[in-house]
Amino acid sequence: MKRRRVEVNVGELDRLLEGARKAPLSDPDFEKISTALHALVDALAKPRSTEKSSAVLGKKDESEAQPETGSSAQQDPTSGKPGGHGRNGADAFESARKVETQHQQLQSGDRCPECPNGKVYVQKEPKALIRIVGQAPIQATVYELERLRCNLCGQVFTAEAPEGVGADKYDETVGSMVAQLKYGSGMPFNRLEKLEQRLGVPLPATTQWEIAEEAAELLKPAHEELIRQGAQGEIFHNDDTGAKILKLERPEGDKRTGVFTSGIVSIRGSVKIALFFTGRQHAGENLADVLKHRASGLSAPIQMCDALSRNTPKPKLSAGAETLLANCLSHGRRQFVDVAENFPDECLYVLETLGAVYGVDAEAREQGLSWDARLQLHQEKSGPLMEGLQQWMTEQLNGHKTEPNSGLGKAMKYLLRHWQKLTLFLRQAGAPLDNNLCTAARGSANVMPTAGLCRVGVAVRRRSRRISAFRRAVCRHNHRLSRKASKGSGGRKRSGVRPDEVEWASARSLSRMSACR
Repeated sequence: MKRRRVEVNVGELDRLLEGARKAPLSDPDFEKISTALHALVDALAKPRSTEKSSAVLGKKDESEAQPETGSSAQQDPTSGKPGGHGRNGADAFESARKVETQHQQLQSGDRCPECPNGKVYVQKEPKALIRIVGQAPIQATVYELERLRCNLCGQVFTAEAPEGVGADKYDETVGSMVAQLKYGSGMPFNRLEKLEQRLGVPLPATTQWEIAEEAAELLKPAHEELIRQGAQGEIFHNDDTGAKILKLERPEGDKRTGVFTSGIVSIRGSVKIALFFTGRQHAGENLADVLKHRASGLSAPIQMCDALSRNTPKPKLSAGAETLLANCLSHGRRQFVDVAENFPDECLYVLETLGAVYGVDAEAREQGLSWDARLQLHQEKSGPLMEGLQQWMTEQLNGHKTEPNSGLGKAMKYLLRHWQKLTLFLRQAGAPLDNNLCTAARGSANVMPTAGLCRVGVAVRRRSRRISAFRRAVCRHNHRLSRKASKGSGGRKRSGVRPDEVEWASARSLSRMSACR
């Protein structure tokens, strides 16, 4: 229940409590104290950081409720997972420079200095000694080339640069590092400029952008190939989120005011490709542009998204390019999570039913079942659960047991309204249950705090429409941002996604660089 806002101070509360000792509180005074107490409780309450049923409904798992005993706290010898010490071994440092060091006094075959008859031999595995040093992200080397000048003719002779020193001031690795810091780790150009300045390596923000722009030009063919390969996917996850752009030059007559970053994850077999597009187009429009590169003769792909209309491809795809639309079951579940505090019994039934369905999906994943076998398993176990849930919600609404306009009633109507798309996994092999994969991929893109804080100019080629963020977008960064914009460009929290879950190689940074160019 939303409470009426009442402004009080500590002195007033002390006066009201002191007066309550002598006489009963009036209704206005009671309302002030009650509101203050509830506000205090709300402020002290720990916010929920998970949507698990146990956290939503205030229940604890039996494993959490029972304290660990001495025997149970010890590692299970049959689990196959060693306890470990939590530190990274030498094999984890894949990019570290390896230095082979031979023994200073002994060689293989020499007599052992400890016993007179033994001999020493080289071990298969050397002892690893790890030393970690700090350094600037971008380093510089100054070569002081000796110059000689003739005292008669004035001719100057300069020493040649050492072998391996290129002709360019900025090595190719500088563009890679700047792009990784900016588009992969969310470090703004201005922040990197200040860091490098403190470390004695001046690198202006404008120079960083020029270096990244040149690198993006070289990577553009790979970006276009990623889009072409992504278009051949069997399953597509797509979603979008808002983006910030200081100034966007829109096409003439454009009435749309929003700017969005769309994430599209294409799955084909075991290969996953993540593509990102930033611009005025919605996720459905960007997906339609990608599907224009789809080869003819392929079967209709599965599209997983939430129920927003802007996530479906627009304009309508041509015959043979349509998608089998599936809606995210997690979005439907979240409708009940939001009202679980007010309707605990009803939401408990819904959350436990959907939890059982996810349990079936986890079982299929653990067994490594094929898509057809997974479909059969869902039809056998999840089908009756979902059918019972549908009947129960229908009876609740038609039997006037639940108010249709209440939070619970709206959650039920959401599921029933999109039931066919929410249950595609019961009819189509390979159909996912939710759009969490795209949400995780999109979250990785959101680590770019100032990717959209730029001035963007859009130029559409009418003759050859090449897929990019705006088909042909050119973005001129404005590095003279106001302090307010710079301070407000803190990165967002990264959503959890495993590195092996999506083939990021080039797809993430490449798409983002091309989209914001």
